Amino acid sequence: MRTTIDIPDELFRRAKARAALDGISLKELMTRYVREGLTRNADGGEGEARPRSALPIARPATGRPLAVQTGADLHRILDDEEAGGGGGD
Repeated sequence: MRTTIDIPDELFRRAKARAALDGISLKELMTRYVREGLTRNADGGEGEARPRSALPIARPATGRPLAVQTGADLHRILDDEEAGGGGGD
């Protein structure tokens, strides 16, 4: 089936270069990527779900993990920093 998609110019250049490096056509590369994307379905559909990576843990200079913060806590800390308060240290 033939279709038209709009992708950013830089992404198109990278895809075209990858296809050339792999010695395949851009059509083959795009078909491969769409197929892989559809089989890496996180909701248990076809294929294996991609494993999730662990979230990074922020550690201050002391080396101890920071306490878990809520979104509201983070916004408050950022607001304090913008106001010159230095954050929630």
